[in-house]
Amino acid sequence: MPPENRAGPSPSPWLTLVGIGDDGLDGLGQRALDAIAGAEMFIGGERHLAFLPEDNRPRLPWTSPPQDLIDRIPGYRGMNVCVIASGDPFFFGIGALLAEKIPIAEMRVFPAPSSFSLALSRMGWSLAETGIVSLHGRPLRSLLPRLVDKARLVILTEDRTSPGKIAALLGSEGFGESRMNVFSHLGGDNETRTGLTAQELAAAPAPENIQDLNLIAVEVVAGGGADNHLLPGLEETRFRHDGQITKREIRILTLAALMPKPGDLLWDVGAGSGSVSIEWLRADPSLRAVAIEKSASRLENIRANMDALGVPGLRVVQGEAPGCLADLPAPDAVFIGGGLRSEELLEICWSRLKPGGRLVANAVTLEGEESIGSFFVRRGGHLTRMQVSHVHRTGRLHGWRPGTPVTQYRVVKP
Repeated sequence: MPPENRAGPSPSPWLTLVGIGDDGLDGLGQRALDAIAGAEMFIGGERHLAFLPEDNRPRLPWTSPPQDLIDRIPGYRGMNVCVIASGDPFFFGIGALLAEKIPIAEMRVFPAPSSFSLALSRMGWSLAETGIVSLHGRPLRSLLPRLVDKARLVILTEDRTSPGKIAALLGSEGFGESRMNVFSHLGGDNETRTGLTAQELAAAPAPENIQDLNLIAVEVVAGGGADNHLLPGLEETRFRHDGQITKREIRILTLAALMPKPGDLLWDVGAGSGSVSIEWLRADPSLRAVAIEKSASRLENIRANMDALGVPGLRVVQGEAPGCLADLPAPDAVFIGGGLRSEELLEICWSRLKPGGRLVANAVTLEGEESIGSFFVRRGGHLTRMQVSHVHRTGRLHGWRPGTPVTQYRVVKP
């Protein structure tokens, strides 16, 4: 049990956060070493605590999950507490979680070079031009949205089997010629580097010099069948669907109207195939989404598309709106698809939408147009009529085949 606070909230730092690399204490600066020497107790992983000199000061290893111990740390306020962490504690590390519990003014932080920075220095790559990905504790397929031809990625892995699994994933998705450099024990005496294509590594998934503590630098090379790109607009053939899908060109305009911002939550009401919420999530890893759909078969399609397109974080809710919306967290954006039938759904979504939130509704029926037209008169906003035509073959000639007209309503809540 932590002791009672001895001095109440402290105006000066009492918690020191020291980043440490694979080279242990030898890689630390004098101020970090002084902080360790003056600490009354230590918190950290078993591997990190093993770097410290043997003495009688208390040492608490991280619990699983670590949040249990993080919640207890404020109870040690008034002691000189030192948390030992990997590299830069605020770069995919424990620092941000601690800062949610303890004001930064009560901390001193001595970061070490992160493993990402060390990998970039070995490759000669610019941090500003490289994608940083952590698959530690995250689903492997969440990597898929980042696989774009010519991209450079540095990936933090789970263990020594991860590089082979990632290589197999790249191969299966058409990126088998991507060049992978696997670094183990970066910055330490046992540092190693293994360079292979994804195809080659998948065939020999766990070379002996790849250890549990590893990082991968990947130069993505797309094969002929891989068509990922940076902006929304996946072809409809990439989705499993029964015909109820927001068509590619309309989807691009819809996502632009939804105006995603970091950390935003989308409600995709009447999600159909999930194409809008899936492309929303692929746009940025901080985004969140809920797909609401009443049809069991369409829910199966959504789940298949989540897996195929690398967005395992999509929350899927089976139910009929608006009844099933009551228990959902308030959204930053709402999209209502072409099945809109009543103004009541618009009103309920509007009432739950956060200030500054965006509501976008696409109508393809007269009843849907009537609903958004009435709502437009009362709430303002913008109405746009869209129709996309595609070339089709007529005998030996070609002509235009128009698609269904779509009326789009968009409005921002004051």
